[in-house]
Amino acid sequence: MLTQTEQARQNMVENQVRTWEVLDSRVLDVLRNVHREDFVPARHRNLAFADIELPIGHDEVMLKPVIEGRLLQALAPQPGEKVLEIGTGSGFLTACLARLAGTVTSIERHADLAEAARARLAATQVRNAKVETTDAFGDFQPGEAFDAILVGGATFALPERFRSWVRPGGRLLAIVGESPAQQVTLYQRAADSRWSSASLFETDLPYLHGAEPPRRFTL
Repeated sequence: MLTQTEQARQNMVENQVRTWEVLDSRVLDVLRNVHREDFVPARHRNLAFADIELPIGHDEVMLKPVIEGRLLQALAPQPGEKVLEIGTGSGFLTACLARLAGTVTSIERHADLAEAARARLAATQVRNAKVETTDAFGDFQPGEAFDAILVGGATFALPERFRSWVRPGGRLLAIVGESPAQQVTLYQRAADSRWSSASLFETDLPYLHGAEPPRRFTL
C-alpha cells in the first residue's frame, strides 16, 4: 500500500506531468523514483508536489513539475552521455539528469545553493553528478565538450559560447526570449558542426542571473 507521500508523488506524475504531454517512460519513471520532496526547502516541503514554482533563495525558483518533465523529455539524456546543467538550483533536476545520463556537471553561481544541492545529492546517493560553484554567464570555461546541455532557467539571448561546449552531434536546450513569451528551444549540432533549432513550446520562467533582458530607457 502506498504511503501518503508516495501517493502524492504518483498523482503528480499521472495527473500533472503526463497530462502535459510528457509520455517518455524513462522520464516518468525518474520523476516517480527521485524523491522531489528531498530537494524542496524544508519550509515548502508540504508543497513538494504542487503545480507551482517554489522559491529557493536569491530570487531563484524550483520549476513546476510539469516544466521539469517537459525539459527532461526534450533534452532526452541517454545512458553514457555527458551532460552539463547550467543553474543547479535545488539539485532536483541534477538528480533526474544523473539517473538518465552517464555523468552530470552542474554549475551554480550561488555558493549556498550549490552547497545545499551537493548535500542533497549526497544524501540521496547520487554519485555521478558534481556541482561546481561558478557563473556560466561570467568566466566559466568547462574545458571539455558535452553531449547535452540544459540551461535550467530563462535567458534573454543564448550566449554564443554556450554552443562551443556542445560536441558535434550533441544538443542544447534553453528557454530563450522575453517574458511573457519565452520559447523552449532545442539547438542541435550536426556532425559537420552545422546547427539547427526548433521551438518546442512557450513558457514564462524567471531569468538566470546575468541572462536578463537589457534595461530599456523609458520616460
